[in-house]
Amino acid sequence: MEVPEDRVPAATFEELAMPLFDQLYNFAHWLTQNREEAEDLVQETYAKALKGFSSFQPGTNFRAWIYRILRNTFLTSRTGLKASMTVPLSTDEEETAILAPANTPETILIERSNQQLVQGAIEQLPVHLREVLLLCEVEEMSYKEIAETLSIPMGTVMSRVSRARNALRESLRRKIKGE
Repeated sequence: MEVPEDRVPAATFEELAMPLFDQLYNFAHWLTQNREEAEDLVQETYAKALKGFSSFQPGTNFRAWIYRILRNTFLTSRTGLKASMTVPLSTDEEETAILAPANTPETILIERSNQQLVQGAIEQLPVHLREVLLLCEVEEMSYKEIAETLSIPMGTVMSRVSRARNALRESLRRKIKGE
């Protein structure tokens, strides 16, 4: 979401930030693996971004800027005291199953099993590999956008995406073979 220089003064924070809400929430949910923590993370991200909006550089990528705030907020929260373990009243899977069209029990079981398998493999990736993989595959960011978001060289992004894909592939292969 490159913002033209002549557009920034007229653009409000809301015009730039609100279209990214769902994408930020999805990324936060992948990082935290918890709906409530993801909601808190996005809320804190928006609060920090609004507070620091005056420091946003016109002509730069707003999407990368706000994703960087979310990432830094997440990393800061992980280096402090561990979040308390909570038990949600319902899981996202249960909500999805309730809203999903009527499938047979067998197909629902297979879908859940596959989702859990992939999600578990992604969760096992180190954070630096998981975040580039999610930004690339889930958020569909270009390598350039990921490099801007994470403040790392594009070659490092390509290397990490490749290593993350290989690690994910190997992890899934081992799990499927029962190793």
